[in-house]
Amino acid sequence: MPTRRRVLQAAAALAMPSVARGQGAQVLTVVPQADLASLDPVWTTAYQTRDHGFLVFDTLFGVDTRFAASPQMAQGAVSEDDAKVWRIVLRDGLMFHDGTKVLARDAVASIQRWGARDAFGQSLLEATDEIAAPDDKTIAFRLKQPFPLLPDALAKASPSICPIMPERLAMTDPFTQVTEMVGSGPYRYKADERVPGDRVVYERNTSYVPRSDGTADGTAGPKVAYFDRVEWRLMPDPTTVAAALRQQEIDWWLSPDADLLPLLRHSPHLTVEPLSSTGFISTLRFNHLQPPFDNPAVRRAVLGAVSQADYMIGMVGTDPALWRDGVGYFCPGTPMANTAGLEAMARPRDLKAVRKALADAGYKGETVVVLTPTDIATARALAEITADMLRTIGMTVEAPRMDWATMVQRRVKTDPVGQGGWSIFHTGWAGLDMINPAAHIFLRANGGAAAPGWPDSPAIEALRDEWFAAPDLATQQEICRRLQLQAFNDVPYIPLGQYFGRVAYQANLTGVLKGSPLFWNVRRT
Repeated sequence: MPTRRRVLQAAAALAMPSVARGQGAQVLTVVPQADLASLDPVWTTAYQTRDHGFLVFDTLFGVDTRFAASPQMAQGAVSEDDAKVWRIVLRDGLMFHDGTKVLARDAVASIQRWGARDAFGQSLLEATDEIAAPDDKTIAFRLKQPFPLLPDALAKASPSICPIMPERLAMTDPFTQVTEMVGSGPYRYKADERVPGDRVVYERNTSYVPRSDGTADGTAGPKVAYFDRVEWRLMPDPTTVAAALRQQEIDWWLSPDADLLPLLRHSPHLTVEPLSSTGFISTLRFNHLQPPFDNPAVRRAVLGAVSQADYMIGMVGTDPALWRDGVGYFCPGTPMANTAGLEAMARPRDLKAVRKALADAGYKGETVVVLTPTDIATARALAEITADMLRTIGMTVEAPRMDWATMVQRRVKTDPVGQGGWSIFHTGWAGLDMINPAAHIFLRANGGAAAPGWPDSPAIEALRDEWFAAPDLATQQEICRRLQLQAFNDVPYIPLGQYFGRVAYQANLTGVLKGSPLFWNVRRT
């Protein structure tokens, strides 16, 4: 758990040798939460890859901080035939980094690849008869039934985004990673300067033409790149990062440790603030394909041992401004959040009853493998708390330690635990990614097509479909109450609480956008 020692170490680190930094005011130096495990923002839901994706790729629509979708690569869109036909026209001046024009057929192939993996995209394609490119600038959807959230789906700013790439790359199997980075976004990926475990480099795309209308807000509006280069520096020791930030050797730390925040706040040249009012929601994800968590009764038994407060305190400390418990399957404070079934998270922990429930469920001592990333303090804390809790209730636990990038690769394995598989991993989702069933990847329970963990619940899927067809907000909310009750019964994952992380950056940076780390619109004054 974080201690005062970390703060003292950080203060002492000010005397350490300086961290090398790109020269000149046109380099933005950023320390991300972890290394870039995959380059493909369709293949993985890792936030580092999403952030990388928004540098390299562009999307047909953007979304602002009021959750409103608006054209981005699109010049505009019209719907016809009772909203069962949509026509999206590309704006002028769109060029890929390899010098070729962005054509409608590139967008069609990109949408189809993304829709095979993303929960929102799957719903869109299920409602679609055909996506076609009748000419070089027009994308035409013919739908089976109206899908009013079509622009919202294509504007999705959470993993997985819908990145537009050349058709030749978009034809890659969606379950195979694309490794050649050719987008049309405001920055180019510099593969020749990539050093795993050390740095990721992006160079301004001088051919990029931002939108001429609107105001930058979230991923909507003009994407103006003011820096010649954006450099991600991998620095696994938080005290070294804090020292480098205080010495103005780096510009921006995306995920400061909670126990270092007081030290950073005392630096007059730093800005420390929340990036989003909806924070992040920590989750415990089960592998539904392998014993023992292929048994819903075992998952429900483990749910009875979880204390969200214990997880939050262990992860970010006792400051009540940094976390909340009593969190269900939708982000607190948003329209679909409700209290149905929350007594499962609020009742006192009765570990004797949990042990009996495990035995009654048929648990026979099978090994539980809890993946434990060591280079992200919050994820490590969650994994360690879970491993201890499971041992306390009588489960056989292994907790292999690895870096985050390795965990991201391993969690896609469907093999038994004895063959390199896994039982549990932990991750945090931005609250905005859990505001409704459309955006909520971990509430998709369609078996092998679901996100790693692969829950299979026809009841959850039916309620999700019912939500899409709901005629009004009140009906959607009633469905989400039933959906949350079903989730507490099927337990596709366990919500562990909501935390409100901070970012820290040099106060002479202006134009930092809210919502997620976006590197356009930022300039140095």
